[in-house]
Amino acid sequence: MKQRILSAVVLLAIFIPILLIGNVAFAILMTVVACMGLYEIINARSKKKKFPFIMEVLSYIMVLFFVITNYKVNYQTFNHNLMFYLDYRLLSILIFTYIAPIIFINDSKKYSFNDALYLIGATLFIGISFTLIIAIRNYSLEYIIYIFLIATITDTYALLTGRKIGKHKLAESISPNKTIEGAIGGSIMGTIVASIYFLEFIDPTASIFAVASMTLILTIIGQIGDLVFSAIKRYYNTKDFSNLIPGHGGILDRLDSIIFIVLAFLLFLSVL
Repeated sequence: MKQRILSAVVLLAIFIPILLIGNVAFAILMTVVACMGLYEIINARSKKKKFPFIMEVLSYIMVLFFVITNYKVNYQTFNHNLMFYLDYRLLSILIFTYIAPIIFINDSKKYSFNDALYLIGATLFIGISFTLIIAIRNYSLEYIIYIFLIATITDTYALLTGRKIGKHKLAESISPNKTIEGAIGGSIMGTIVASIYFLEFIDPTASIFAVASMTLILTIIGQIGDLVFSAIKRYYNTKDFSNLIPGHGGILDRLDSIIFIVLAFLLFLSVL
């Protein structure tokens, strides 16, 4: 427990100042974190089958290229709606980078079409998720704090409520310790705290019902994200994605719900 608390304090001491500074400092931090997340996804898959070394190297290059290229191509407003854009040339480069080597390696036991699809999916998933985190921070510090509040409060109170009154398993085959009572408690507190923050610091004129509804949905999606990553770990028979964060596991163990909340929040941004 001491190690877990110490790790959390150190991480917050590094993360909070960079979050507040934003701009290039935050983009660099998120790019490093994205590469760590990609490492964890590749490492999880390697328990069943390892990728050729050159393909792993290319994967890190592609994530770096993906995030850095999109750092300034973040958002535009049209008819007061916020919209994010992705350069389709990046997708063409991405697909070519992973598919073409199948011909040159010419050994399905070493590198197959399924392996290529896995790497394409992993790169897109990590690249888009962390690019969006950077883009949302570039647009508004308050928005990114809102997202982190949802994830943090929901996770914390889901844990506390589950330990206190949890009796009915939520998804026992995926995550044995999660309970329905914990999920409800986490969503309730996450909705209350994050909605108050939104109405106080982002848009005091917004409809309370609309904000609360949006926040509630995001708390649920965050918990779904947690379960999805737990299912991945269960499939690859591993407890944590890595031990990069002592006492906490890996990057994806800590950011699983945030990634899904960011992806879902993008849908709400078009109408905010």
